[in-house]
Amino acid sequence: MKPAPFVHHAPRTVEEAVAVLGRVGHDGKVLAGGQSLIPILNMRLASPAHLVDINRVTGLDAVTVTDEVVRVGALVRHAGLEAHEGAYAASPLLRRALRHVAHPAIRNRGTTVGSIAHADAAGEMPAILALTGGVVEAVGPAGAREIPWHDFFLGALETSLEPDELAVAVRFPRLPAATGTAFAERARRHGDYAIAGAAASVAVADGVVTSARLSFVSVTEVPGVVDVTEAVQGQSPEGIDWSLCDDLIRDHLSPEADIHATAEYRTMLATRLAHLTLAEAASDSIASSAGGSAA
Repeated sequence: MKPAPFVHHAPRTVEEAVAVLGRVGHDGKVLAGGQSLIPILNMRLASPAHLVDINRVTGLDAVTVTDEVVRVGALVRHAGLEAHEGAYAASPLLRRALRHVAHPAIRNRGTTVGSIAHADAAGEMPAILALTGGVVEAVGPAGAREIPWHDFFLGALETSLEPDELAVAVRFPRLPAATGTAFAERARRHGDYAIAGAAASVAVADGVVTSARLSFVSVTEVPGVVDVTEAVQGQSPEGIDWSLCDDLIRDHLSPEADIHATAEYRTMLATRLAHLTLAEAASDSIASSAGGSAA
């Protein structure tokens, strides 16, 4: 199938893009990488009258690494962020998750900000924004504003962006020193949407766990974070029983059944992946404290 007819707009500045969005309102969609939007248009699940193509807008294609954050512009492709050595050094979790985003051809075109703005809880990068406590930078007619992740995701494919606002960047805060991270997911084929996925951050100090947090892929309605510290705090990561976190994990999950898996199977798989990523993140914390880090 092909998309319904639409008017194509190609602004060259953020201000022009916002002005167009202000004129077309709910009849407009922003096009960056298009890897989520174009299939929806082709299947006519959405039929906007206007596409605002921001690929000619200058200043949105940079990755900026500071002592506090990794800032990713709206036109940075997944592959560009994945390959960015400064971003990896500041936040290895980004590369660990990006390796699982679809296929190389899609990562070469799709944008990280676009994936987050799509707000699909089956996507990897919304979960990473949540786990790192990230922020979306938006610009509208009233100027710029910052939207914390927990205020950004409102529901399935629904965000707090106004129709006349443009997401220009996201910021992934650097996690505290000696915090280890890990990411894992399982799909029918590599590159397909995950049946379930998990990302973990664990801090180990003086030989015991001091913090443990998780976010999930494909098993919650919206991206979120579950803090499981209370279940394992003060324990040695060597030989720890991560199933102590299971009640907290299952209370957080809300999987749905589909043709690929039952809700029960998704819950079981997500829980097992949580154990795996927690253990790997704890090992990563120990390694980072010793001066190294797993790729």
